[in-house]
Amino acid sequence: MNTLRTVFLMTLMMVILMFVGGLLGGNTGVMIAFIISLVMNFGSFWFSDKIVLMMYRAKPAERNQYPKLYSTVERLSQFAQIPMPKVYVIENPSPNAFATGRNPQNSAVAVTTGIMNILNDEELAGVIAHELAHIKHRDILTGTIAATLVGTITYIAHMAQWAMIFGGRDRDDDGGGLSDLVLILVAPIAATLIQLAISRSREYAADAGGASICGQPLMLASALNKLSKVNEKLPMQNAEPATAHMFIVSPFSGKSFFKIFSTHPPMEERIKRLQDIAYGTN
Repeated sequence: MNTLRTVFLMTLMMVILMFVGGLLGGNTGVMIAFIISLVMNFGSFWFSDKIVLMMYRAKPAERNQYPKLYSTVERLSQFAQIPMPKVYVIENPSPNAFATGRNPQNSAVAVTTGIMNILNDEELAGVIAHELAHIKHRDILTGTIAATLVGTITYIAHMAQWAMIFGGRDRDDDGGGLSDLVLILVAPIAATLIQLAISRSREYAADAGGASICGQPLMLASALNKLSKVNEKLPMQNAEPATAHMFIVSPFSGKSFFKIFSTHPPMEERIKRLQDIAYGTN
């Protein structure tokens, strides 16, 4: 199911990208956009994990340096029946975590020092289980491709917009220039909404999968509640919008973002679903 979802997402994003390319440069624009999408997909598949770990200055966590964290990842990986991912630590007081990697055989889990300071062992296990569920479901590749293509579509759309404004098309052509401009503006929004819908559904599925892996859905719910409240007051200063979807909770305060454009589903709903799982009402 996740493989089909990935193929569908890649295809849909490529279609939108080629559509915008066609508006910008006709058949030549379509071909250029197609080549760009192939390059973006290839780069996302092979290098996205290394890029994001470097971006946040994640350092490998050795067993003797972080014994509890390392053993927790090792134990839960066995429960999840996946190869143990590499473990990284990010020196940052803001509590958060993410998983990355193109497949379970080439994956990593990264946590901030802040998350280890505020969560107890059971809550941290719930967070790790959530990230392992992402790896098991192969969500990271899907999310990375979506984010990459949305960024590319937005960039090309902006290029097309300025090209049309400064004489890229005859404005007296039966209003065609205006209609194309509207479509160019709509394409990035449509692509973004598709990405956000995928991102939110992945979070719900990872919560449920994480609850199954750790066997304590209420501990994961407690962790999410703590992380959400602390991140409101202490957001991650160096977080990038392009990678926000990767974290277990939004690394931003949330005050400047409309809910419709949030990469994460409402925290209240996530906690409620985990409580329903714990009490057998889901």
